[in-house]
Amino acid sequence: MKITDITIDRFKTTSRTVADADGHGHPAPEPYETTSSVMRIHTDEGVEGVTVGGNAALVESIVKPLLIGRDPFYREQIWHLLNERQRLHKGTLSDKLICAVDLALWDLAGKATHQPVYKLLGATRSKVPAYASTMCGDELPGGLSTPEEYGAFAKACQDKGYSAFKLHTWQPPIEWAPDPKMDVAACAAVRDAVGPDMRLMLDPFHFYDRQDACWIGRELEKLDYYWIEEPMDEQSMSSYKWLTDQLLIPVVGPETMEGKHFTRAEWIVQNAADISRAGVGDVGGLTPLMKTIHLCESHGVRCEIHGGGPGNLAALCAMQIPGEYYERGLLHPFVDYETPPPHLHSIADPLDDEGNVTIADTPGLGWDFDWEWIAAHPID
Repeated sequence: MKITDITIDRFKTTSRTVADADGHGHPAPEPYETTSSVMRIHTDEGVEGVTVGGNAALVESIVKPLLIGRDPFYREQIWHLLNERQRLHKGTLSDKLICAVDLALWDLAGKATHQPVYKLLGATRSKVPAYASTMCGDELPGGLSTPEEYGAFAKACQDKGYSAFKLHTWQPPIEWAPDPKMDVAACAAVRDAVGPDMRLMLDPFHFYDRQDACWIGRELEKLDYYWIEEPMDEQSMSSYKWLTDQLLIPVVGPETMEGKHFTRAEWIVQNAADISRAGVGDVGGLTPLMKTIHLCESHGVRCEIHGGGPGNLAALCAMQIPGEYYERGLLHPFVDYETPPPHLHSIADPLDDEGNVTIADTPGLGWDFDWEWIAAHPID
């Protein structure tokens, strides 16, 4: 089998969320028209691998010259070629694009072998407990604008079956944010609302200094929180080593720091975090995410998976160490997460009554695209 082409289908769709000036998602006043894209890797045997994302111009200029004519099962070789090519193309060949190529190749392999990807990786389970992961705080009455509203939303998520809940608190461009006291007030309101048994986590503003991050962490210890995530600039690994030494509550990281699994290795050997953090989009695909997971396993370190989607869910269902939870969201009182966008027949992570997400057993990664919609709403 050989790769014959890589194509990008760009199309119109709708969204219920909108990004602020800093890139954080919030509820849109009403669904609005936006665009999306699907990457397809074609082969001479008619098997295709697909995934969301991809930039047509960059695929044409950088990716296709490397991949056309190659065996699509040489994923490891292809990933290393793209990773090495990134050295001189850092402004264009992003980890996100490498991730899209890698996910499409895994999807192709699953379809060619008639197996779901998590079984190709070596399955450990078929469902994962989910935690409710909120959008960032806002100034929308009835939304996530006060500590009490966080508490009410956490209770609603608990009633739906979630066994754990993570707050993303207020961040710029809100004029008064960030505010450590408001963050802790929201965390306290959530604990009061859900009682002592629900697992709770905090992902606050990511650029607090050491003193604010340490104060927040110690307050969370009093509230019996399960972890604190990325409260400082991750470019300062020494600050995280200092914070980890100061706190009893587990510190999670790195999340957004560049360097793929190589960076996670440095954080582990330097004891810069208690729990490692990675997702397919952070490290450039499912191939390096599994490297990260096995690295953590070798050191006896937990590896929590950042974000949702079929690639991350496949990894969670093929890892032995925690990865304890699937991150489901981002959620908000005003956003209907359960209804798929029009270009999908179904969402990738339906929640059962016990708070678990069950992975699809269909070949590949399990994307359920509405190809008729995509074909009917093209963007040239």
